Amino acid sequence: MKRTPLTEFRTQHRGGKGAKGSTTREEDFIEHLFIATMHNTMLFFTENGKCFWLKVYQIPEGTRTSKGRAMQNLLNIAQDDQVKAYINVKNLNNEEYINNNFIILTTRKGTIKKTLLEAYSRPRQNGVNAITIKDGDQLLGANLTNGMQEIIMATRAGKANRFNESIVRSIGRTASGVRGIRLAGPDDEVVGMICVESEEEDILVISETGYGKRSKLADYRVTNRGGKGVKTLNVTEKTGKLIGILNVVDEDDLMIINRSGITIRMAVKNLRTTGRATQGVRLISLRENDKIASIEKVASNGDAVEGDEVVENPEVDTASTEETTN
Repeated sequence: MKRTPLTEFRTQHRGGKGAKGSTTREEDFIEHLFIATMHNTMLFFTENGKCFWLKVYQIPEGTRTSKGRAMQNLLNIAQDDQVKAYINVKNLNNEEYINNNFIILTTRKGTIKKTLLEAYSRPRQNGVNAITIKDGDQLLGANLTNGMQEIIMATRAGKANRFNESIVRSIGRTASGVRGIRLAGPDDEVVGMICVESEEEDILVISETGYGKRSKLADYRVTNRGGKGVKTLNVTEKTGKLIGILNVVDEDDLMIINRSGITIRMAVKNLRTTGRATQGVRLISLRENDKIASIEKVASNGDAVEGDEVVENPEVDTASTEETTN
């Protein structure tokens, strides 16, 4: 993990080759990239359901091509656990803020859980239990919401289930949650969850071979929590399985991260809106045997604020991690 000034990443056109986003070790790849300011508090959620805290300025700084530092050197994570989700929180000391916002968690097997942010407002060095994970499952994502947002959960099979957050009641921090989407089969799993505030936001999905598309939120009809959902991508042999889902607007930039460590950044406004069940267009040219690892939205170059940091998380080999300093 490392933090890097956002200005080090330049915008490119759709279909380009990309630029080196980080130096990676053998069999390693960049998994997540997100935007935060120096004095925000980052909540880190692990696949086994634990939550940890760090101020952004506590994350080691690095250049665009540096390797970063292992999370196990910064957080008290168990050896058999790893960080899976991140939330940027402005202020954990504001009573009104923490009692009117929620943390939504989702797992790979389709479970969803909603808890007041207040339950995560007292940092502990050894972390706290955020959700009880059942056997064979693991935490996939976490979102900060206001209690009235639209939730969309997407699966590898190309299905997406939309429902309002209000039908998911708030429960305790250590509870296991309820079913959010029904999977297509034993090989299917949830690949992402988004929480949408406005009808003006579009839904962007991308497949593992680099095909993606942008569709209107209205194209996704509202269904019940726990349903199978509707088709969000026409999954074919050429497109591969669905790899991620994002809610975007014209002012966003899209960052695509490959397993080889290559990144490409493009303006969302250059992606035309298409139908929900279509195959989409090629967003990035992949090298042989390479696949998409993750997609993230970032502030556009024109809207970047001085001091913003890009924080990256390569899944590194902790045994060979080099020490870095702030």
